[in-house]
Amino acid sequence: MNEHEGSIDWRMLREFAAVDLTKSFVLSWRIEAGTLLIDVDLYLTPGHPFYEKPRPVEKVCIRPAVIEFPYCKNLKTDGDNDDLDLNEGVLKLGLGAISAARRLADGNFAVGGEFGAILIDAERPILRLKHR
Repeated sequence: MNEHEGSIDWRMLREFAAVDLTKSFVLSWRIEAGTLLIDVDLYLTPGHPFYEKPRPVEKVCIRPAVIEFPYCKNLKTDGDNDDLDLNEGVLKLGLGAISAARRLADGNFAVGGEFGAILIDAERPILRLKHR
């Protein structure tokens, strides 16, 4: 069976319309009140309502944002067979570019990148841009 069978690529999720996660960068991971918060430098495409034409030195539109996974129950990382304690688990997660994200057939989310692969058992993500 194909590991992606029944899963949905992040490009098909309304939460990530007009962004490019594969050109975005994870800055930190944390848990607050049962919500997994991923701070990112988010790459916005011209179709995003907060897209601004970049200055010549910038070349692309990057905005600070947070991806929230509410009601996060479990995290698993590459090679981890056991569920991680959420607060301890986020301390093990690295930083870096995002290469992939999917909603799996079982409702969990898989996020991968320079930081490894993470399986997240939580509700649908919420994407929030931060005020500058």
